[in-house]
Amino acid sequence: MAERILVVDDEQIIRESLSFVLRKEGYHVDESGNGKEALAKHEAAPYDLVITDIEMPEMRGTELLERITQRTPQTLVVIVTAYGSIETAVAALRKGAYDYILKPIDFDDLLLRIQKLLDHRRLKLENSLLRQELNRTYDFENIIGQSESMKRVFEVIKRVASSDGTVLITGKSGTGKELVARAIHYNSHRRGKRFVAINCGAIVETLFESELFGHKKGSFTGATTDKEGLLKVAEGGSVFLDEVSEIPLHLQVKLLRAIEQKEITPVGMTDPIKIDVRVIAATNRNLKKEVEEGRFREDLYYRLNVVEIDLPSLSERPEDIPLLSQHFLDAYKKQMGRPIQGFTNEAMNALIHYQWKGEVRELENVIERAVIFCDGEFIGLEHLPESFRRVALEHPLETHKGQKTLKEAVKLFERSYIEQVLLNHNRNKESAAQALGVSLSSLYRKMEELNIPTR
Repeated sequence: MAERILVVDDEQIIRESLSFVLRKEGYHVDESGNGKEALAKHEAAPYDLVITDIEMPEMRGTELLERITQRTPQTLVVIVTAYGSIETAVAALRKGAYDYILKPIDFDDLLLRIQKLLDHRRLKLENSLLRQELNRTYDFENIIGQSESMKRVFEVIKRVASSDGTVLITGKSGTGKELVARAIHYNSHRRGKRFVAINCGAIVETLFESELFGHKKGSFTGATTDKEGLLKVAEGGSVFLDEVSEIPLHLQVKLLRAIEQKEITPVGMTDPIKIDVRVIAATNRNLKKEVEEGRFREDLYYRLNVVEIDLPSLSERPEDIPLLSQHFLDAYKKQMGRPIQGFTNEAMNALIHYQWKGEVRELENVIERAVIFCDGEFIGLEHLPESFRRVALEHPLETHKGQKTLKEAVKLFERSYIEQVLLNHNRNKESAAQALGVSLSSLYRKMEELNIPTR
């Protein structure tokens, strides 16, 4: 669609000449003989670009500029001026004009400038739309889950996003720790800056200091140029330290200083550099135990753990499995162009009762596989891996008239399963929690929710 341009000049010959040249280039062009008329046209249907003279009856071009930039900041305004009034044009640039052109007008130069300005505007709008889409994608409301445990997680994300405090996200591998970290960043005042994710377990120990804090040229063999550390790369934004327990012990004190003093010292430098980043860390290990065994600094642990978000495993929230399954199905059927509507009762029953060792990540992989193999409207047991058929045999669907709702069936299964595990462990809740793969506090919450006696 052609960009809309408004040409404003009280001299008819200039106005018509400009319009003629611009229309030949394919732009949609309107004309106005004075600023007042131009403003009325713009307010009725805003233009992408306005080219205006400065000296005009009814309303000067500088006033028109101010009124347009107040109402529609995304509209580009170009000032047309005589050589003797360049100072006025410069003043207009300070007030928000994007460029000025001198009379007599060089049309080739004018067309080149307009093309560059409109290209810049298109990129800016695309960038804004992409940023909005990114924010929408990582909005905490789009993290799937309606269970009580996930509602508590949402509430913590909501509260912590507005602060600058460090956050420690704990939970098994595959529970979505990076997704939560991104949700915190994209719902904070830092959303316009970078989110830098660092997998601490994937960095070679000898290069860790250089990667995180940067280095000066010649500081060690192979340092042929200056390198900016990732903590500096994220300036103004957020750094996500995944698998934070993998940070070498001798560098943990340097990270602690970076968090507390807001400064880092690159390898080969003596003077520290100021940084402004928010640190979000994640681990699937028990950091308290790591501290007790001397593998993690206690002072760093407490500095990271200002706010802890403990992500529940799927075994703690089986009622979310249907929601997650449908979410992944919607994504992959669209990607592969499949007309799949949902799941058969048998398939969903097996998905709910399956022991998800790989958590949400494993569930996503199973659904992607099912979409590949399903040619019909519903994913059935035959589209799931063989292990799910064994689960279906162990947990057959009820067929009597008093069929329970999905939520009721999930709760009944949870209660029965937890009671059986407690019985197997002589009602020792600590060992039962370990067998279930949940924290002790999570087990107590679940027992209370399901009316299982805690004594």
